[in-house]
Amino acid sequence: MSRKTTLRRALVGLTAGAALAIAAPLAASAHVTVNPTTATPGSYATVNFRVPTESETASTVKVEVDLPTDTPLSAVLVEPVPGWTATVEKGALPAPVEVEGNTISDAALKIVWQADPGVGIGQDQFQMFSAVLGPIPDTGHLVLPATQTYSDGEVVDWAATPDEVAADDTLEPAPVLYVNDTPPTGEHSHGGHGTASAAPAMDDMAAASTTSDDSSGVALGLSIAALVVAAAGAVLGALAFARRPKRG
Repeated sequence: MSRKTTLRRALVGLTAGAALAIAAPLAASAHVTVNPTTATPGSYATVNFRVPTESETASTVKVEVDLPTDTPLSAVLVEPVPGWTATVEKGALPAPVEVEGNTISDAALKIVWQADPGVGIGQDQFQMFSAVLGPIPDTGHLVLPATQTYSDGEVVDWAATPDEVAADDTLEPAPVLYVNDTPPTGEHSHGGHGTASAAPAMDDMAAASTTSDDSSGVALGLSIAALVVAAAGAVLGALAFARRPKRG
């Protein structure tokens, strides 16, 4: 086998391997998440729902997040997003629930973000949708199922609970806000500093920061950069080998 043939095959293998290595973290991060992933009981937490578009032919035009009814949230505020209409849908709970000493029978049931005509989250794009939720109930975790609707009519339900995902990792995971439970390994830093901005008073809740602290994108970028540098070094080494004069 000639040196050029060996070099060519090595470069093809290197390129394919780098592409797979880069695609893996991208695919793993391409689902609807809530950031930060943890919050303090009794607080009013600022959270950000990160919604990426996976479709190559359509854009995301609607996002819905279901709120818990067994541990309802008495206060739900949404931050305006240019080009989107946000609605907090309220209604009757399946059964009355006591919250901070008060019995409530109606609460926020869902948050809906609807894109204006001509607006959407395109291919290779994502959008952050911010909300303040509270008071955070004294529970293990809150499952916040999300529904993502595309411009071509496709609907993706991100609704599997942590237990369901543990049993079948092919399911689409729901965003989960951990309160007293410990997040799975690797999720502490998934939402930046780890704990949602919190305040025990309504005044502080209204002033809560809505800045996204999402370090996962930085980590992904560094990983890709490292792969690119490694690939470049391997290519240079292969070229140097190819240029060496043949002996004899």
